[in-house]
Amino acid sequence: MHEFVIKDKGQLVTYTEYEAIPNEFDHVIKFLPEVPPEPHTEEQHKEIEQWNIKLQELMKKERSYASSN
Repeated sequence: MHEFVIKDKGQLVTYTEYEAIPNEFDHVIKFLPEVPPEPHTEEQHKEIEQWNIKLQELMKKERSYASSN
């Protein structure tokens, strides 16, 4: 199961679905997507490759929200 923890208004909030993470929050605390055991299918490889992009998106949101406060 995925585990994404953010800090929002002083509270740590855990999400298991990336899409559920709000657009505004204070900090990314933990970014731990579940990676299926090997061998990976082509579809799994494509999903795994997307996790770094998604982390970068969260970091961008974090910086954007921090600069607006």
